[in-house]
Amino acid sequence: MPLKNIGPVTNFPVNKGVCIDLDGTKVAVFNVTGQYYAIEDTCPHRGASLSQGMVHGTSVNCPWHGAEVDVRTGTCGPPAPHPVKTWDVSCDGTQLFIDV
Repeated sequence: MPLKNIGPVTNFPVNKGVCIDLDGTKVAVFNVTGQYYAIEDTCPHRGASLSQGMVHGTSVNCPWHGAEVDVRTGTCGPPAPHPVKTWDVSCDGTQLFIDV
């Protein structure tokens, strides 16, 4: 699969979500102490931006209704009805790439 450069690692602070546009799809990228993950940025419950949620370890909480989402797998807890899509992220030491 092709890799797309999504920017320098300095654009992705530890324990924060950053929303990027991936060819018209909003993707939330998370830096969990140097390990990077990418998930759909839209909570399947009511559409909140997951990149705006609080990060705790490898989970982010939806800022609207608190659904817990595992940023590694996309698995969602209630009230979200289903998981979110994930993408693989790689780093060359200075730049991040997403596997599209």
